[in-house]
Amino acid sequence: MSEPPALAFEDRQYTLAELDALAGGLAAELAGRGVVADSRVAVMSSNRPEFVVALRAIWRLGAAAVLLSPAWKRAEVGHALSLTEPTHAVGDHPLLADMMTMRWLDDEIALGRRLAEVPAPDADAVLVFSSGTTGMPKAVRHTHASLAAAVGHWRRALGLTAADRLQVMTPPSHILGLLNIVMALDTGAWIRLHRRFDVDSMLRYIEADRITIEMAVAPIALALAAHPELESHDLSSLRYLMWCATPVTQSVADEVSQRTGASWVTAYGASELPVISCNDLAGARLDTVGRAVPGVSIRTVSLDTGAPLGPGEEGEIQVRSAAAMAGYLPCTDEAFTDGWYRTGDVGSLDPDGWLRITDRAKEMIKVRGFQVAPAEIEAVLHGHPAVVDCAVFGVPAADGEAIVAAVELDGRVDLDSLADLVGERLASYKRPFQVAAVDEIPRLPSGKVLRRVLRERAMSGRL
Repeated sequence: MSEPPALAFEDRQYTLAELDALAGGLAAELAGRGVVADSRVAVMSSNRPEFVVALRAIWRLGAAAVLLSPAWKRAEVGHALSLTEPTHAVGDHPLLADMMTMRWLDDEIALGRRLAEVPAPDADAVLVFSSGTTGMPKAVRHTHASLAAAVGHWRRALGLTAADRLQVMTPPSHILGLLNIVMALDTGAWIRLHRRFDVDSMLRYIEADRITIEMAVAPIALALAAHPELESHDLSSLRYLMWCATPVTQSVADEVSQRTGASWVTAYGASELPVISCNDLAGARLDTVGRAVPGVSIRTVSLDTGAPLGPGEEGEIQVRSAAAMAGYLPCTDEAFTDGWYRTGDVGSLDPDGWLRITDRAKEMIKVRGFQVAPAEIEAVLHGHPAVVDCAVFGVPAADGEAIVAAVELDGRVDLDSLADLVGERLASYKRPFQVAAVDEIPRLPSGKVLRRVLRERAMSGRL
């Protein structure tokens, strides 16, 4: 009996044996180029089968994959490379090829024999990137053990089995896309990859491939709700839609459910700890991000003293799990307290363990599921000769938050040109939605920007 396909891309399908043979060939080629155990290999790729092959090849050699976003510009890629110091590179992006000697994934990969996998559980498997509040992104180190724990937690939370069928439209460099790919192949579920998100393709393939679980970050949910022909697609194969990365917009979820009959589930995680909580698959409560998944502990602590709080009391959300990252590059000590990961999110747990997120202690801006550090955008704006001072913050938007930059100027300058400057230097999703000129940036005597004041002014139309 022939092996069933495991992965589809455009008009091609691949069995696990075919993926293994391709991974074996690429692993032999990378080994010939000097990749060994504990090497770091930069990967900058669109969502394609060759990305999966490259990942599996790197792991077979006991090396770690440094996942670079294809949306990044030169400054972001340069920072990531200097931080992680990879010795080799693979991908399909000309920017990485311009900065390192890169093995193009567009080139044909020879078949090879299956190699014995050598990675140790505590060896780094992947380095993904999470923005810090003080500047450019930090590299998040996940070992093979922590990634395997995250895969197991996500599988149980989703109730995933080999009978399920998924499609992935989120970037593979993002923890959600990576986790879904690894989990599906590890479980034996069938998966379709897409180079990029397109709502018409999503709907067409849900129907044609009989997709059972669909992942929807906020922009995807919005696109579904706004689709004029949503009802014309047969979505009856879906067990549920999973809303990830931002709080649920109830009106959007209701619109999709009313028009399709599909139900929603929501989950909560982070690059540093991919799976924290998830709704019950039956009886989801979308006003919460669910309860701790099996194997994960959640607590809230006082923002003032750090003391654990009781049910219903609002404080910082902290998590303990085998899926927690091994640490950051550069190393920082404040991420954990006595083994508990400090999320920086503020919320409360009710007596039954349902978790609600009410605020964020950190200053990150959540844009279409991506975390954006204000300091990263501020550094670009400060480089303009007309900008005396600036502060960047987020305001609520339909798909998460929109970026606003308040600038104190010395002279006249076109404000749109400042937004364009950011868009030229950084990934397009980091371009400010609005740039507003202000007389002065409000700060504490310590120099700390009062972003909450600016946010309130912007939301009331007084910026």
